[in-house]
Amino acid sequence: MSDQEAENITRVEELAYEIKVQEVMTPNPITMTASMKMQEVLEQFRVARISGAPIVEEGQLIGIISIEDLIRCLIKSDLEAEIQKYMTRNPFTVKGDDPVVEALKMFVSTKVGRLPVVNKEGLLIGILTKGDITRGLLKALQQDYQTEEVRRYRASHLFEDIESERTSLILRYNIKAGDFTHGGEASSKIKRALSRMGASPQIARRCGIATYEAEMNLIIHTTEGGVIRVEIEPHQISIDVYDSGPGIKDVELAMKPGYSTASEKVRELGFGAGMGLVNISRCVDIMKLESVWGKGTRLRMKIFLKKEDTVGEGHAAKSLEEKR
Repeated sequence: MSDQEAENITRVEELAYEIKVQEVMTPNPITMTASMKMQEVLEQFRVARISGAPIVEEGQLIGIISIEDLIRCLIKSDLEAEIQKYMTRNPFTVKGDDPVVEALKMFVSTKVGRLPVVNKEGLLIGILTKGDITRGLLKALQQDYQTEEVRRYRASHLFEDIESERTSLILRYNIKAGDFTHGGEASSKIKRALSRMGASPQIARRCGIATYEAEMNLIIHTTEGGVIRVEIEPHQISIDVYDSGPGIKDVELAMKPGYSTASEKVRELGFGAGMGLVNISRCVDIMKLESVWGKGTRLRMKIFLKKEDTVGEGHAAKSLEEKR
C-alpha cells in the first residue's frame, strides 16, 4: 500500500477493524424451530416485520429461514409444510468477538442478507445484517467524533495554563527488533498525539514520516531494537532515536539514496529500499546521525514550528501571540 493510499483510508474503514460484531448485532433475535409450520413463519415475519430468523434446537443453531424461502413456499401453496423443508441448513455464521470487517467480507463473498452470530461454544447470541453494521458504524462515528473533540481541546491547550521557564511533553516508545507486525504503531501514535495537540496536518505528517522511517530502521537493522523519544514543545519537536547495535559501518554511504544493508528476507517483505534516511532528511529541519560499529546508532532530528504552527497552546494563545 502506498503512502497516498494509506492517507486515504477513512475512519469508517478503521472502525470496521476496531468494532466487534457483538457491538452492532441485534441480540436475542426471534428464533424458530424446525418443526414449526411455514404458516407460523409468515405470521411471525408480518408481525415482527423481519425478513429472516435463525432455526435452533436446544440452543444450537441448525439453520436459517428467510423471506426468499417463504416466497418459494408461497409459490407452491405449501404453508402447512414444516420449516425444515425450506430452511437453509448449516448457515454461514460469524463470531461475536470477530471484527466487523470479517462480517463485511462474508457478506460480500456469500451474498447472504443476514448472518447468525454465535459465541465460542457455537451458541446463538444474535443476528447481523448490513443495516446493523451501518447503524453501528454511524453511532460509533458520532461517539468517536465527540470523544475526539474533547481530546483535541484538552491536548491543544496542554501548555496554556502551565507556568514554567520551559514546558515540554515527552513521548517514549520501545521498539522490538524484527517486529514487523507492530511496525508503524509508534509513529502513528506520535502523529495522532501531535494532531490532537493542534499541530497542522503538514507538521503531523512530516513528523509521522520521519518517525516511521526511523521506527522501521530499528525493526529491520538492529539486533535488540531501540528507543524513540519525542519531545514536544510549543515551538519545536525534537526526536531522538537510539539503539545498542550493531551500528553503521559507513554513515556517509548509508545516507546515499538506494543504499541498504537489509537482508533478502526483509526485501521480500517490501522493506529495505534504502530510502529511509533520505526520506527522514526531507521531513526534518535538522538531522544528525552518529554511529559506532559494534556499539550502536543515534539519530537526532528537529522540526521547528512557525508561529502559526505552535503546538499545545490552543487557538486563543496563538491569536494572542499574533496580536503581540
